[in-house]
Amino acid sequence: MTAEEAVQTFLAWMTTERRASPLTVEAYRADLARFLGFMAEHLNGLPDMAGLAKISLRDMRAWLAHEQAKAASATVRKSTPDRAARTRSRRVSAVRSFFRYLARRHGVENPAVGLLATPRTKKPLPRPLSVQDAKAVPEDIAALAHTDMAQQRDGALFLLLYGCGLRISEALNLNVGDLGVMTSSGVLRIKGKGNKERLVPVLPQVQQALEHWLKHHPSPLAGEPLFPGVRGGRLQPGVAQKAMREWRGLAGLPDHVTPHALRHSFATHLMEGGADLRVIQELLGHASLSTTQRYTLADEARLLDVWSRAHPRAGSGVQGDSRSAASAPRSEPVLEKEGPHTS
Repeated sequence: MTAEEAVQTFLAWMTTERRASPLTVEAYRADLARFLGFMAEHLNGLPDMAGLAKISLRDMRAWLAHEQAKAASATVRKSTPDRAARTRSRRVSAVRSFFRYLARRHGVENPAVGLLATPRTKKPLPRPLSVQDAKAVPEDIAALAHTDMAQQRDGALFLLLYGCGLRISEALNLNVGDLGVMTSSGVLRIKGKGNKERLVPVLPQVQQALEHWLKHHPSPLAGEPLFPGVRGGRLQPGVAQKAMREWRGLAGLPDHVTPHALRHSFATHLMEGGADLRVIQELLGHASLSTTQRYTLADEARLLDVWSRAHPRAGSGVQGDSRSAASAPRSEPVLEKEGPHTS
């Protein structure tokens, strides 16, 4: 088996057994192609299976240095240093996963891979919308649609994204029949990353919006997409993203205001309302609690910002407000008066 054939079997394994998303598989395909392309030039020939086991730590570091040099050139043009580091980190992860697969399935052991250091990256903190902006999104975006069907659809879609904290792909993969469980139990069964399922409670306001949308749905059969496009197929994420770009431009909001920012807003507003971190982890479908803990850091960053602008000893020049962050009022409740999503 050649190295290229080994990559193909690895990607097939990722797809069928690991149930990795198509985007992840394609990213790993590109990353491994870059890795093997470098090794073919560096070692004067594409290594076979035995050659893969003999790639040294020095060879690995030469590859990373090559990637860093190319990233530095790209950074001058359009990228950022941290984004480039995240890309290199992903490529190291792809190579490690590939060699773990080779060791388990083909007996190709290479200890050098385990010694390869991962580039350090700064995990960006979530940047949520304010409660006021998040609550305005569904109605305001719906008002920009050109047809009555699109208005009803977009209003329900964006309310669902914020009200349940869904990824845009999770919402768009729902079918009409998925609302049957919601009607009887008040929860939605969501299929997230890696086809992992979770149950998400649905606020009465969101449930009413979805039921109202079904009355305008062009083909409300169980197997039909819950959110169809104008031509009847499943609505594409790019359409929803474009609608939000248009809205944020009119509203004068920054570029980070995307459909995914509504998911960040859902989690952050729950955190501000006192929700337990484990509960938020389950609602978001995070495999690791460390991923959810970013919202704790984001909340701390917000409190420090309030303090730095409001405290009279912070030197910010703000006059007339001596309240500390601890005594500052909390955000208004999300969506309903009894509090944000904690029921």
